[in-house]
Amino acid sequence: MPTGVAIRDVREQLFDAAERILLRDGSNALTSRAVTTEAGCAKGVLHRHFADFDAFLAELVRDRIGRIDEQSAALRRSAGTGTVADNLTTALLDVFGSVAVAIVGLVISRDGLRARLRQGGSVGIPLLAEATAMITVYLDAERELGRVAADADVDTLAPTLIGAGHLLFADREADREGTPPAPAAVRKVVTTVLAAVTRQP
Repeated sequence: MPTGVAIRDVREQLFDAAERILLRDGSNALTSRAVTTEAGCAKGVLHRHFADFDAFLAELVRDRIGRIDEQSAALRRSAGTGTVADNLTTALLDVFGSVAVAIVGLVISRDGLRARLRQGGSVGIPLLAEATAMITVYLDAERELGRVAADADVDTLAPTLIGAGHLLFADREADREGTPPAPAAVRKVVTTVLAAVTRQP
């Protein structure tokens, strides 16, 4: 890109480029040069907007966590509508059907990135921790409405659903050629985990 030409929404352009690399080539291929090449901009652009590459990656993760926050609000609003299993199936497909699985792998593989995220107050494994909190809040709301048993341990059920969902999607992601699991497979996980605590109308 010519010098002096403003790049519209440069941060999002760089984030989107990083996501494409993650999904196509994996975390080992993710470098600052690869990102700027994929985004079609000059090599120095990334470092003009971020202190270093780990700072860029930390902001990428935080931006994607913001998307989980939006999904959480939508899931909470769905309490009392449809079925618990359908609502949670949709939530898991939304969370793991994106770049979340690849980002979790990225966080696990980069010590500097994990340290940067911890400095920002992140706990647990980013994205998975926020997704677990999302499911916990939803299940608690359904418990208050009587659609989940009053004695259901939502603090155990939520991470169980997220862990099972993550493994289901990660298995398909491992070879980068696999297709995402079918909604029916995700729903089977949900109904199995919640079989003893859901109350049908």
